[in-house]
Amino acid sequence: MDEKMILGHIHELIDEEHRLRSRVQSGELSSDEEQARLRQVEKSLDQLWDLLRRRRTAPERDEDPNAVAPRPVEEVEEYLQ
Repeated sequence: MDEKMILGHIHELIDEEHRLRSRVQSGELSSDEEQARLRQVEKSLDQLWDLLRRRRTAPERDEDPNAVAPRPVEEVEEYLQ
């Protein structure tokens, strides 16, 4: 997955997050359903942002950005910034 694809997926997830919030406000989606999906979206976003940051800094570590793989969500979620 190249940087353009990662950024595209990030934008898709952000759009989905906005749609979910709109659907809750209009009564189309319950708050519980929204929260469950939002948690999934947020975890995916964290994972993608982590991947993007590590790809961008790979040359500084003499690594190939294309060789950087996504880390498991559990690992990214436990990371303290």
